[in-house]
Amino acid sequence: MEGFSWWFQIGVQHILDTGGIDHMVYLIALVIPFGPGQWKRLLLLVTAFTLGHSITLALSTTGWLRLPSSAVELAIALTIAFSCIMNLLRPDSRQSSLRWRYAAAALFGCIHGMGFSILLRSLLGSEGDILLPLFAFNTGLEAGQLVFVCLTLAAKQSLLVLTPVSEPKLTTTTSFVILGLSLYFIAQRTWLFFNH
Repeated sequence: MEGFSWWFQIGVQHILDTGGIDHMVYLIALVIPFGPGQWKRLLLLVTAFTLGHSITLALSTTGWLRLPSSAVELAIALTIAFSCIMNLLRPDSRQSSLRWRYAAAALFGCIHGMGFSILLRSLLGSEGDILLPLFAFNTGLEAGQLVFVCLTLAAKQSLLVLTPVSEPKLTTTTSFVILGLSLYFIAQRTWLFFNH
């Protein structure tokens, strides 16, 4: 049986390599409306996403919750598109939209957690004890996610300092680009869902 550090590394790698690109672009869409001065709001938002995906990662890995992988992957693409649409309708993080953002992050976290479990289940195989791998993998996901969120915020702040672009314009432009990518994911995964 592999140890904690191995499963932790797998979790980090899943977020930070191209295999987790859909999760990365979702995280960008999630955090782009927020600035460094809004770290409390951002912390609550990321926590809501984390709680959601931790619950379904555990439920799905232990066999309590199972959906076809093609359905899960399509649902993940839809979460990206919906998050971008929310950003386009509200390109800043005003108080009036925060409750919706928190609720959506928790719900979408549940969907992404099922996606994370697909990889974990494939690696576990006939592994008897799944508690250590589950805990270590999830901890790795959180560490990778935290690194990626910090890099996203640093990149955003650099663009705001080095270019004349305004914060709402940056949020809108980024969301349009990610929305286009998510529509590609949706088309691709819809075809896979109906032809699986």
